[in-house]
Amino acid sequence: MGPLVSPERVRPRGPTPIDVLSDLLADDMAAVDAIIHERMSSPIGLIPNLATHLIDAGGKRIRPLITLASARLLGRIGDAPRKLAAAVEFIHTATLLHDDVVDDSGLRRGKQAANRVWGNPASVLVGDFLFARSFNLMVETGDMQVLDILARAASIIAEGEVMQLVAANDADATLSRYLAIIEAKTAALFAAAGKAGAVSAGKPGAEADALHAYGLNLGLAFQLVDDALDYDGRQSAMGKNIGDDFREGKITMPVVIARDAGGADERNFWRRVMTGEQQPEDFDRARALLAKHDAIARTLRAARDYAATARAQLDGLPPNVYRDALAALADFVVDRNA
Repeated sequence: MGPLVSPERVRPRGPTPIDVLSDLLADDMAAVDAIIHERMSSPIGLIPNLATHLIDAGGKRIRPLITLASARLLGRIGDAPRKLAAAVEFIHTATLLHDDVVDDSGLRRGKQAANRVWGNPASVLVGDFLFARSFNLMVETGDMQVLDILARAASIIAEGEVMQLVAANDADATLSRYLAIIEAKTAALFAAAGKAGAVSAGKPGAEADALHAYGLNLGLAFQLVDDALDYDGRQSAMGKNIGDDFREGKITMPVVIARDAGGADERNFWRRVMTGEQQPEDFDRARALLAKHDAIARTLRAARDYAATARAQLDGLPPNVYRDALAALADFVVDRNA
């Protein structure tokens, strides 16, 4: 079965907003990369070897870019935003290592997942090491508010992981429950990245709140698109196996839409496959049901709504190239597989 999204989404390629941000923040990101590689070093060779396998695997570093762009947007130049950006990337990498263990993933960023190379115990422990390094960096900024922002985000992410674990294979999971999970698992770190950048720039009030809301809505849009692409993407674009969410029994927005729109036979199908009783042909039928009920397009429309809300949060902030790039990023996250 071919892609479920209409061909008019295809457009000429050019520099993406991530490319633009990376160029604008090239010096800052070089400093962040230096911090990351310095702080993940250890005399225990397994730690840097495993961490480097994921950190240098081609991730786009969107979250640290948001931290740096938020600080630059508000006029801050200095070491604190760079350390916070590195801390954000460490938190993100640690959660990916833990996710791959929980989900028994085989592929991450187009490479064999670390847990498949070094085993689950090593992946969990190196993830813990990176979490600890992130807190070292937060403390070094000397700002208790940014420490609170990122520490709170780390705890929310952990709660989101547990929520998802509890909801796994629950064929009756609701849309509100799904949205609560992705807000905690994904959007919380986007939100914290923006707010921490603002606070490090000396703007802990309305500006920080706006960038927090920007990141939260951007993260929700980002995850909705990821969940749509699990059924309608390219492995090369996703960096993971297409259909992983389906095989793991994750209830995502496309599934909820199709399940709730279908009749009894279709609901019984979703109940069976989401509880782990899958046959080789089930993924194709799942995709057919998603197409029948327009579930992918409806999920992408919801993502665009969140992206538009994210853009709107920037309206009251200083007009400059960083604000423009963050606004463009909100559009890009919903069109990145076009």
